[in-house]
Amino acid sequence: NLLTDLGHTHRDFGCYYDTTRVDYPDFAQKVAEAVASGEFDCGILVCGTGIGMSMAANKIKGVRAAACYDSFSARRSRQHTDANILCLGQDIVGKDLARDIVQAFLSAEFEGGRHAERIKKIKALESR
Repeated sequence: NLLTDLGHTHRDFGCYYDTTRVDYPDFAQKVAEAVASGEFDCGILVCGTGIGMSMAANKIKGVRAAACYDSFSARRSRQHTDANILCLGQDIVGKDLARDIVQAFLSAEFEGGRHAERIKKIKALESR
């Protein structure tokens, strides 16, 4: 497991179904709430495109989920927007690229500075 290899503690929130219908907002909510509460520093969500997961996760206050399709966007999502959930599209990125994206996301750090002011503005939007 990549996360274990990189020294990260993690929990798999599902899904474990082979044939049962899966509604991605249910899983996005579980992970987003765990991140927003501080139980976990960050999360990773996967659906067909990553877009639905990011839309659902971003409904939880304190979550900044980013759908990323390459290492550059994953790294920047952390550096500039302090993203705390990575959303991947299994129909878009292959296994090797997904590994690279996850590594880029987890190894990057928020740069602060002018970006911190922008995060304050995003947080203000959440309160509206």
